[in-house]
Amino acid sequence: MTVGIIDTNALILVERLDADDLPDEPVITSITLAELSVGPLVATDDHERASRQARLQEAESVFEPLPFDAAAARAFGGVAASLRRSDRKPSARAFDVLIAATAIANQLPLYTCNPRDYVGIDGLDLVEVPHPDA
Repeated sequence: MTVGIIDTNALILVERLDADDLPDEPVITSITLAELSVGPLVATDDHERASRQARLQEAESVFEPLPFDAAAARAFGGVAASLRRSDRKPSARAFDVLIAATAIANQLPLYTCNPRDYVGIDGLDLVEVPHPDA
């Protein structure tokens, strides 16, 4: 049985993804919950706000997220350094960088539909999930 972290984008698209492309036991990070919590607050219309709130509440009820803990904080240093070496700014993709650090700290693969978000991160076991619109 494979355990793996699905990033925020994959979680949002999960109902449209092929289950065979995902881990048997998907987990999320507390960073994904943080990222999802922004959605309802910045939505410009009531329908979208309600949809984003429902997605957040579903994720909160289905998953027990991995924390961004001391091990993830230490892994973040390596992630940020590897991005700087590849001329990318860690702050440009702050949520993705923190999710990647959590994956590295927990020694879990990270599943995403947007592998470009993680280019240049050393030590990350990245699994590309085909985007449903591709």
